[in-house]
Amino acid sequence: MRSSFARVLIVDDEPQIRRFLKTSLSAQNYEVIEAVDGTEALKLAQREKPDLMILDLGLPDIDGFEVIRRLRAAGINTLPVIVLSARSDEHGKVEALDLGADDYITKPFGMEELTARVRAALRHRLHVQGVAAALVTGDLRIDLVQRLISRAGEPIKLSPKEFDILRMLATHAGKVLTHRFLLQEVWGTANAEDVQYLRAFIRLLRQKIEPQPDRPIYVVTETGVGYRLKMLDEIPLDQTAGKVETP
Repeated sequence: MRSSFARVLIVDDEPQIRRFLKTSLSAQNYEVIEAVDGTEALKLAQREKPDLMILDLGLPDIDGFEVIRRLRAAGINTLPVIVLSARSDEHGKVEALDLGADDYITKPFGMEELTARVRAALRHRLHVQGVAAALVTGDLRIDLVQRLISRAGEPIKLSPKEFDILRMLATHAGKVLTHRFLLQEVWGTANAEDVQYLRAFIRLLRQKIEPQPDRPIYVVTETGVGYRLKMLDEIPLDQTAGKVETP
């Protein structure tokens, strides 16, 4: 029986990055295993059955995109993957997420932010495995079976499309969902010109569920990429903190 919280596979060809991540995660009682390239990562993912993978995109043999592609093609679908990359381009983030990554973080990064993303990704995995009927984050409660939404005990009435969007976000709580994914799942189309339509519905949804719609704490924007439903430990204690955000 493991005494650690979870087993994390770190995939990065930079020794200093692996050392930093291993030291930081081990101090928080995570069990850490390491891979220096994509080929080793795929072998360890099969053999060691990690609970989560932190994956650099720029690997010396096959890149991180191909690692994600092969993982999912091999049926390893419940392993959360957090992409760690020096790339800040939106196209790369979207591609990684569409291939099956759960989240991304851009170098340089803070350990507090990374561990919050790790907790969210692990929680999402448990949520998917347990097929939870209801989800609570902060004072927001989402009952997926009875289709009931409330905040601080007060019921919230959503339109069918608003509920469908929130349902997808709640089903994948903590995971970044791309515009393309949401459009395909809710409307059955993934045309780029429909993104503005999605943004309009996100704006309407925030008007109903957020304490301050112009400073959302639940449905947050991943700029140029998509949206994510934040979980409790990602939400700042000062709920008014943060910059004004647009869909």
